[in-house]
Amino acid sequence: MLGALMYASKMIMEMLPNIHLIGVFIVAITAVYRVKALYPLYTFVFLTGMFGGFNLWWLPYLYIWLPLWGAAMLLPKNMPKKIAPLAYMLICSAHGFLYGTLYAPAQALIFGLNFEGMIAWIAAGLPFDCIHGISNFFCGLLITPIIKALRIASRQKL
Repeated sequence: MLGALMYASKMIMEMLPNIHLIGVFIVAITAVYRVKALYPLYTFVFLTGMFGGFNLWWLPYLYIWLPLWGAAMLLPKNMPKKIAPLAYMLICSAHGFLYGTLYAPAQALIFGLNFEGMIAWIAAGLPFDCIHGISNFFCGLLITPIIKALRIASRQKL
């Protein structure tokens, strides 16, 4: 369900360039479910390929979210309540700023770019990465409330 929610949120926000809640959900789900967060993450990746087409653009999706998941895994479980929201927002934002750089090696391999071509591809995408990083920072305000909701929902007995 969480993977489907991630996909639905992406589709709803599709009209806004590089503004979405995927990073928010990955950080929040990882903070609560740790390694099991990979299940909804790859459900999202699969749904993206299934509905968007398993094409060359999709291949980097197989790895591009892992650095964000890994950074969230490195954060301590019991961070001080004053520090946690900012830490979550910063790693979410950093992933947005680095998105094009993380995507570039796959583009270079797929399309036969040399190192200079890959750097040019990164440079051409910098304005979009800036939008992505800034929007991830502000969308990151939702991470702590989502974590609280997930923890409450996880305690519910059906």
